[in-house]
Amino acid sequence: MDLGLKDKVALVTGAGSQVGFGKAICLTLAQEGCDIIPSDIDFEGAKKTAAEVEKLGRKALAIKCDVTKKAEAQDMAKQALAKFGRIDILVNNAGAILGGGPFVEQDEAYWDRELALNLKGCMLVTQAVLPSMIERKYGKVVNVSSDTAKLVSPFIGVSMYNIAKTGVHKFTRDLAAAVIGHGIYVNSVSPGWSMDTDFSKAPDKKAAEENFKKETPVGRGTTPKDIAVAVAFFASDLTSDIVGQILSVSGGSTFQ
Repeated sequence: MDLGLKDKVALVTGAGSQVGFGKAICLTLAQEGCDIIPSDIDFEGAKKTAAEVEKLGRKALAIKCDVTKKAEAQDMAKQALAKFGRIDILVNNAGAILGGGPFVEQDEAYWDRELALNLKGCMLVTQAVLPSMIERKYGKVVNVSSDTAKLVSPFIGVSMYNIAKTGVHKFTRDLAAAVIGHGIYVNSVSPGWSMDTDFSKAPDKKAAEENFKKETPVGRGTTPKDIAVAVAFFASDLTSDIVGQILSVSGGSTFQ
């Protein structure tokens, strides 16, 4: 099936990790014919992703950006527009689990970091890119959230990461309603736990992996490719009647 993505321009945040969702999204979109702007605070990683995109015969521009900083998000959008003249697709993928532990032991600095990276960053980058999409009356925004936002369990406890991703779900729906009249489609891909990435920086990562694996009907973690193909679907013009949706790609860990 032709997704109609040839010669589209896609900006993907959090694309520096060489084993993460972001790189897989970049390469999948490139294989479908997109030119790619891989962005990450890890500039060397973003450049490696860009090099792999170019090996696929597509243009690429790596940009260093801390998505939690408004000035850097705005500058990233300016660089992308200067190079390509437009941004057709924005994938807000940057995020990480930075900590956790018992709620009473969590400090304010951890909350601030987790919220800034996983929710505020998504909003700042979208705010930077939207004006050019509104001007062209065209755009696809895909927010990578998390199905942990839908889960409540004693094992997870109170997680600021999960709370932030719940905010991404709400942001997706509210923004979708606000901009669909401008020809801009906003949706979210909501992954399950991934055991193939370096996403989680929490000290109890292995315990969390085993817990989620037991509770996932397909019996495995979500892979970068699982997420990449879902993002490509939302980025395509085949989804002209899908607006403000949260698509769980999590092996059946949350049924709807």
